[in-house]
Amino acid sequence: MTKDQTKDQIFTRRRLLIGGAALLGAAGVAGTTVSLLGDGASGTAAPGTTVAAAGPGPGPGTDRALPPSAYRLRPIAGYGARPRRRRLVRPLVRREPFLRVDGQGRTIVLTFDDGPDPRYTPDILRILRYHDVRAMFFVCGEMVAQYGDLLREMAYDGHVVGNHTWSHPLLTKLSRRMIYAEMARTSEIIDEAYGEPPLWFRAPYGAWNRAVFRFGAELNMEPLAWSVDTLDWRAPGADTIIERVADGAAPGVVVLSHDAGGDRSQSVRALRHYLPALLDSGYRITVPQRKYA
Repeated sequence: MTKDQTKDQIFTRRRLLIGGAALLGAAGVAGTTVSLLGDGASGTAAPGTTVAAAGPGPGPGTDRALPPSAYRLRPIAGYGARPRRRRLVRPLVRREPFLRVDGQGRTIVLTFDDGPDPRYTPDILRILRYHDVRAMFFVCGEMVAQYGDLLREMAYDGHVVGNHTWSHPLLTKLSRRMIYAEMARTSEIIDEAYGEPPLWFRAPYGAWNRAVFRFGAELNMEPLAWSVDTLDWRAPGADTIIERVADGAAPGVVVLSHDAGGDRSQSVRALRHYLPALLDSGYRITVPQRKYA
């Protein structure tokens, strides 16, 4: 047999193998079409297979139900059913923040602003952990950039972390571009440190305007203010802080305190006393569920 004849036989075998594989692949997927949501394409999969999301190829969170070999069996773009259109949903823009929370029974929400701060936040976390309760921490991005490990501790303990802007400015004095930057940048760093983006936002100084509400909605956050202000930032003394919490306690109230922005040792001492007193009085310390209506 000549060298040219040997080459012809090798090429013939390869063509037969490729052709056989194509026939087997077509037989394996014939008759089942699965809509691929996300990129507007359509593809085929083995009977009973469910496709979670679409994309150009395998990746985190996409097509987890397909075996690896099935990726090669996708048809090229334009083949199959017509693309399914996505319906855009406009975010709900609030006109005022929530002041209280709904809940069954005697519920109270404790919130702490301006942190995290390694001088006071760890003590607050330890007190909450000892009593097995959850709270909300409205953090500033510039603090998270330095002490992101404290957000991971909050996530581990089940606390809710909210957006309190990057540098704690008076938002109503800023341009729309600067307002958005303060909020969006903080959401990004919270996502990195906490493990998910914030669903709640609080304007520094309680200063809200239309732009703040709109950008919060675009960033998928709900606005939360407060109904009991401890005024702990004035350092009135731990006893005064305790008295203000006791006087304002009622089902659904949101208590404002701080774990950064100054000397917050009085806030820590006050929490150590009024938290067990609230629990002994029958209050349940909780965190709000996400609201959409």
